[in-house]
Amino acid sequence: MQKITLALDAMATRFELVLLGENPVQLRAAGEEALEEIERIEALLSLYRPGSEIAQINARGALEPVRVTPTTFALLEKARTFWELTGGTFDITIAPLVRCWGFMKGSGMRPTDQQVAEARELVGMQYLDLDPTSSTVRFTRPGMMLDLGSIGKGYALDVAADILRDAGVRHALLHGGTSTILGLGRDDPGPWKIAVEKPQPSFKPVSSETGDETLAVIELENQSMSLSALWGKFFVLEGKTYGHVIDPRTGWPAQNALLGCVIVDSATDSDALSTGILLGSEPEIQKMNAAFPDLRYLQARSDSEIIEYRSCGIELTANL
Repeated sequence: MQKITLALDAMATRFELVLLGENPVQLRAAGEEALEEIERIEALLSLYRPGSEIAQINARGALEPVRVTPTTFALLEKARTFWELTGGTFDITIAPLVRCWGFMKGSGMRPTDQQVAEARELVGMQYLDLDPTSSTVRFTRPGMMLDLGSIGKGYALDVAADILRDAGVRHALLHGGTSTILGLGRDDPGPWKIAVEKPQPSFKPVSSETGDETLAVIELENQSMSLSALWGKFFVLEGKTYGHVIDPRTGWPAQNALLGCVIVDSATDSDALSTGILLGSEPEIQKMNAAFPDLRYLQARSDSEIIEYRSCGIELTANL
């Protein structure tokens, strides 16, 4: 069994494919085709490409209905379903708040309370009009903006995995920025194994280089794992830390939620659900679990210096 690795920078992150098989030429050809499809999806969904369908919706959606391809329309409908399922914690209309807090292309800044309130008025899937008869999209409030970063990577991985299967590749590990990982088939000799690092209240994961144990080791076999966490972009002002994960229901960065990890069959689903698990309350998580009976998840929340964990189907290995 031979293993090759291919990579691509797209959707403001790095995609990597690790392919296993007997024929390296076949593996490379299939991998390159999968990466080309990820590039095509980026051209449809990117917030930053002026010619993308999402950019066109953002530019014209408040003025007129914008026609999109069936692919984009179906993904927007799925995003609405997840918005309803997660009680509004997953919301692709959150871009005005991300921009307001300075996280869209920067490291963050503290807006005024009035600016937060104004941006919050532009957020909510109830203000996105989807017309299936004409495959058009329209904003009902000027100033709205879509950002599919919380579901687009997962969708791209699902499509790439389908291409690999059609090409005869049975074993592969695909990831987009390491936050969403799809395990196709098995590693050699067992399931694909992914380590989840133990978080700490200061918005940074505990580094395994310090000798601390990982929080959990996830085994994937024809499943996907997504991780949403507060570490990454954040800034500190007057002793208070503001992270890049914003709760669309309040307009403010989440404070107590540290980590949400989800394992389901589809990378599209895990990408969206990880946000819901990160920010969700117990009743909201129960609703997600009812919709996805095979859902495995892990949530970490902090209360001052104490971290509380809620886990279903994921064994914690760290000394807590």
